[in-house]
Amino acid sequence: MAEPEVRRLPDLGRVGVWTGGAPWQSPGRNAELAAEVEELGYGAVWLGEGMTRDPFLDADAMLRATSRLTLATGIAIIALRQPWAVNSLTARLADAHPDRFLLGLGTSNAAVVRDLLGLPFDKPLTAMRDYLAGLDAARAAMAAMGIDAVGPRQPRVLSALGPKMLALAASHAEGTHPYLVPPEHTELARQTLGPGPLVAPEQAVVLSTDPAVVRRRARAHVGSYLARSAYPTNWLRLGFTEEDLADGGSDRLVDAVVVGGDAETIRRRVQAHLDAGADHVCIQALGDDPMAIDVDQWRELAPALLS
Repeated sequence: MAEPEVRRLPDLGRVGVWTGGAPWQSPGRNAELAAEVEELGYGAVWLGEGMTRDPFLDADAMLRATSRLTLATGIAIIALRQPWAVNSLTARLADAHPDRFLLGLGTSNAAVVRDLLGLPFDKPLTAMRDYLAGLDAARAAMAAMGIDAVGPRQPRVLSALGPKMLALAASHAEGTHPYLVPPEHTELARQTLGPGPLVAPEQAVVLSTDPAVVRRRARAHVGSYLARSAYPTNWLRLGFTEEDLADGGSDRLVDAVVVGGDAETIRRRVQAHLDAGADHVCIQALGDDPMAIDVDQWRELAPALLS
């Protein structure tokens, strides 16, 4: 099958925001937040997969409320959607909002896919490679049937941590959206992907000068991922030890993947990712309620991150 032409990547800007809270807000409230994010000057909103409401629907509502902002899935879990459905969703979003939607895809992990959803989870790299082939095959079949006009396919990025998934992001997608990684991983991702593809890491932040608040929120966040094997495996690959993974994570590990402090401290961490080769960094503002959107942190950080 010939490699299809790809539409240009949407403009993400240098800094965006990442949230897993959209499924817990009303569509109207999400639209209001998107309009404010655009007014603040962030380039993109990345929507986590909440499994309580489809992120493609939230993306559409937020795109309709804005005129320049890019919406991205960060990430859509491939086990939940057949390639035909994803092609249809992305095509409709592209038609309605040209050059403002980016498809982020990921395998998620066994705790979510197998244990929670009861779906098969085996060989994530093979599953992603097969899924991307399925997307291209479904698109070609739809075009041949006259269901969809022949044209460039939508750009896509992969949630990639290890070298093989990063290589797949370089060869079969337009880049990568790594999650819960330090700048050292961003440097590795850039080296693996080369100079062209997008590298857009997520960076968790806590805007507070109270060390107790920073430590509580950061440790709770990191601790929730310690049982998901892909993240500990990646941290070990980056030079952390089994001791760093014990007892909810060491201070060294927590501080490496979550940055807390004042706006200048957070700005320096974002800049470290950019200096390491990131094209775009999306911040996840951690509050005490993981289902809420801490828009106050976005507001307070905007002058430091976007100037």
